This record gives sequence, structure tokens and C-alpha cells, in this order.
Amino acid sequence: MKFVQLIDCKTERFDDMDRLMDQWVEQTKGKRTATHSLVGKDRADGSHFVEIIEFPSYEEAMKNSHLPETDRIFQEMVALCEEVPTFTDLDVVRDEQLNQTTSRRFFHEIAAGGNLDAINEVFAPDYADHDMLKEEDTVVGSDGIRGDVSRWRGAFDFTFSLDRQICEGDDVATLWTWTGTHKGEFMGIAPTGKQCTMTGATIFRFKDDKIQEGWWHYDVIGLMRQLGAMGK
Repeated sequence: MKFVQLIDCKTERFDDMDRLMDQWVEQTKGKRTATHSLVGKDRADGSHFVEIIEFPSYEEAMKNSHLPETDRIFQEMVALCEEVPTFTDLDVVRDEQLNQTTSRRFFHEIAAGGNLDAINEVFAPDYADHDMLKEEDTVVGSDGIRGDVSRWRGAFDFTFSLDRQICEGDDVATLWTWTGTHKGEFMGIAPTGKQCTMTGATIFRFKDDKIQEGWWHYDVIGLMRQLGAMGK
């Protein structure tokens, strides 16, 4: 079970505290078990900070705590604070990846489901698209996405199976399998009625909870072969 530790402190010397955290990261490289760290500043009290540190488990957190570098940095951190920092230990019982959920909305609700009205909720107005089928990278915005989805939906009845998703920072990478029935013209190919499958990967970069940029890689050659447009 993932484990999170909250460190609550008050200091007027955050710049020194920040440098101390960088020092800890450098000194514990290859030793620490922490996987993610986030520092928040209280809007109502500029001297109040909360650091959230994530670990794979409580046991791994304890290994981190017992590092000599951690103990030394902690003593220096206490000296920078107005009072002794408080620690809250939390077992993670729910971890909601909001960007991951938004990404899934595109594949299931918009692309496969046809809810084009949701595009403005999911994509930034100046969304930039990098698609292997396009001659050059373009800033397509929400209208461009609407056109792309409409063209694919006009050519195929299709669904997506999301095989794996990886979230890191503002990026969500999705490995997917697409299954579709060819019902309309596609890249100059008349409808064949054939059922096709295609695998691919999409990386969405988020900003302010909306998709700002996307990269698409997929087996279009395999799709064309299934449609009879290329030799096997």
C-alpha cells in the first residue's frame, strides 16, 4: 500500500529551506525510497508550508527515515523553522489521477462515444497536435479535434481498449488497441465493411486541467493492409 507523509512547518526562510531540500535530494541519490515530493504554501499565511512526500510503502518510508542524510537534513530544517515541524503519516486508500480520467474521457466518451460537446471541456482552445498522418505539426484547437474525430467516426464504427496508462507530471501516456468496422470513405478507400484492429500510443500533455498538446503514433500501415490498400 502506498504511503504519504505530510510535513507541516512554519518558516520565514523558505529559500534556505528550499536549498536544504535540494541538498537532501542530491545527497540521497540512489538511496532514498521517496518517489514524489510536493510543497504547498498556505495562501492565508505566507510562512506556513506543507510538504507531501510519497513512498511505495510505510516500510520503504522507514528506510528513508533511517538514512543518516535524512536525519542530518531534518536537524537543519528544524533550525530554520519557528517551531518543530509536525508529521502526519497516511496510508493511501484512494489515489485519483485526474489527468488520467480526463484522458480516458477523450477515448471513450468523445472519440468512441461521439460526445463532441465535451471537447471544449477536455481540450485547451489552442491545443497543438502532432499526428503521423499529418504533413506537419499543427495548432488545431478544439475545432481541429472536432474535425478529426468526425472524420474517423464517419469512416469507422470503432471502440478503444486502453491497454495501459502511465502518468508522470503533466503527461499521460496511453497504449491502446482500436477496433473498427469500415463504413465510410477513408483516405480515398471506399467502404469495405471489414473489421480492423490497430494498436497505437498517445501522449497528452495537460495544462490547467485540459489537454494542451498531443502526440499520436499508430500502425496506420497495418490498417491500410487490412483494408486491402497495400500488399501483405
